[in-house]
Amino acid sequence: MAKSKVPLSPLLDAIKGFRQKKFLPIYLFSGEDEFGIEEALKIADESISSLISSDFDKEVLYGDEQNANSIINNASTFPFASEKKLIIIKEFDKLRDKKLLSPYINSPADFSILILIQSGAIENYNTEPYKSLLQNKFIFDAKDLKGKYLIEWLISTVHSNGKEITNENAQNLIDIVGENRDLVAAQLEKIFNYIGNNKEITFESVKSMSSLLKEYSIFDLQNAIGKKNKKEALKVGFNLLEKTTESNKIISIIAMLTKYFTQLMRVKELAEINTTAEEGARIIGTHSFYYPDYIKASNLYREKGLYRAAQALLKADLAVKTTALDDKTILTTLLAEIFVTADRDLPLLPV
Repeated sequence: MAKSKVPLSPLLDAIKGFRQKKFLPIYLFSGEDEFGIEEALKIADESISSLISSDFDKEVLYGDEQNANSIINNASTFPFASEKKLIIIKEFDKLRDKKLLSPYINSPADFSILILIQSGAIENYNTEPYKSLLQNKFIFDAKDLKGKYLIEWLISTVHSNGKEITNENAQNLIDIVGENRDLVAAQLEKIFNYIGNNKEITFESVKSMSSLLKEYSIFDLQNAIGKKNKKEALKVGFNLLEKTTESNKIISIIAMLTKYFTQLMRVKELAEINTTAEEGARIIGTHSFYYPDYIKASNLYREKGLYRAAQALLKADLAVKTTALDDKTILTTLLAEIFVTADRDLPLLPV
């Protein structure tokens, strides 16, 4: 079975089940997202703990120190003094006779919760015990979360801490911090402390914390570009490249700037029909607080400038994919070409 065709459940589904106290008898967590796996184990332990009244009914073992029969015997033995027993097998890929687990996987004990942890991807789902795990929907894929899945995780994490955050403000926070989940989780803790007893993480609280979250954010770069401040744009851009831990940081910057200039194009269209700041901000996907800055930037770039910026962004994207140029060289060239604008033929938009 081709890997791309395998119908795996996302790790978030397992986490949701744990939080809802809905437990499967067996889980296999596999994939590259070690942060997500550790988080899932922590939430599983917290959720199942109410069903475990004895330390004898919770074990953490390692695949290279176990064999299939010992795991089966352990999972098939009634709990010592609890409603459930929890058995965690780390480094499951190192279990040499793992295929012997298949009979148990197809008929597991209802009083045991067996969690298997395997780093990296599974090579062949047609071999046992993976085939049986897959057929019983016990495999949960731990992929690095990006885009909407990262937003979903962030909102879920905020809710689990008794707080609220809108999808828009979750996106604002990701834009500021980046898509590294370790960093996002660390900054969430700071925000929880910052807002205290307040229930909601608002745009104002995210904005107020932005200087603490990161020396500069993508918003600072957009602001400098919007004002045609070349020196500040280079300063912020280089800082983002140096401080951001993502491996594809230049790609992230190009993507965010592409979105920014696309938004400026929409601003021009919306100004022609006298759209309010609140409505315009909603349509282009930003906060109304920033909308006046978008209008001012569109006055400076106008149609020829926006077209030139789009060409520069496409050229930078191609440079990343087809050349060996370093990130700073690509960013410097990109900003230089964005700032080369000379159009003065269109009327200014009202601010």
